[in-house]
Amino acid sequence: QVQLVESGGGLVQPGGSLRLSCAASGFTFSRFPMSWYRQGPEKERELVAHITASSGITNYADSVKGRFTISRDNAKNTVYLQMNSLKAEDTAVYYCMTHLIVNDYWGQGTQVTVSS
Repeated sequence: QVQLVESGGGLVQPGGSLRLSCAASGFTFSRFPMSWYRQGPEKERELVAHITASSGITNYADSVKGRFTISRDNAKNTVYLQMNSLKAEDTAVYYCMTHLIVNDYWGQGTQVTVSS
C-alpha cells in the first residue's frame, strides 16, 4: 500500500534551517509529482511546494519563495524540503502528499516549531 513517512521536523530558532524528508513506498515514485503542505495553528492546510515527476519543475507558495527548496531523489524514493531563514510564521505541521490517479495520499506529518 502507499506510504509516505515524513521526518526531520523539530524546534529551531528564527533564522535557522531544517531539512524535511519524506520516504515513499507502495507506488512508482519516479512517475508521480510530490508536494509539501503545511497546517499552522488555527490555520487551513496550505500548499508550500510542488515538484513534478521526471522534469523536476518546482513551484512554491509566495510566502516561502527564496527560502525553501523542494527536491527529489528518485533512486531513494524520497522528496525533501530544505527550509532556510525560518520564521515564526513557518511553525506548522508539514505533510508530504502525492496524487495517484484518483486518490490523494498523505503522510502523518512532522512538526516544525520556529521559536527563540
